[in-house]
Amino acid sequence: MFKRPNTEFYPEQKVPTAPRYHGRHQLNRHPDGLEKCIGCELCAWACPADAIYVEGADNTEAERYSPGERYGRVYQINYLRCIGCGLCIEACPTRALTMTNDYELTDDNRADLIYEKDQLLAPMQPGMTAPPHAMYPGADEADYYLGNVPGSPRETAAVDPGQPAPAGAKGAVR
Repeated sequence: MFKRPNTEFYPEQKVPTAPRYHGRHQLNRHPDGLEKCIGCELCAWACPADAIYVEGADNTEAERYSPGERYGRVYQINYLRCIGCGLCIEACPTRALTMTNDYELTDDNRADLIYEKDQLLAPMQPGMTAPPHAMYPGADEADYYLGNVPGSPRETAAVDPGQPAPAGAKGAVR
């Protein structure tokens, strides 16, 4: 009663979130631009609120979206149902799905709160090629899973002569 009120001026002054805050989801990409999602649907099975819908499809050599044999053709997250628990993140075997610090998920239309795959995909970084395209020449699914794709932090550390090569990196001199 004798303390000053703690007033937050939210829309004008946004308070930064904690580094591990669970906000909006993001579908990540490999360093060459291929999607990490393999369409396994484990995130949808793990979701207790039934907020995720995934429909997998097979990759072909002509159209390759992920390094595996499958990819997520349809990926939707319904933020009207999502409770932000993060169980989908834990269920993902390829770390394709992560949560960002973005917490402003409001809209005046219910249909706009069902995010599609194009809204969830991480933005293209410099040096990435938009899928569909072939895997990096000489690389296989295991290389993508282990992070040994050219452009990844592990691969650039192996190329840098001043740094020791990580264990299991291709082309490392032992």
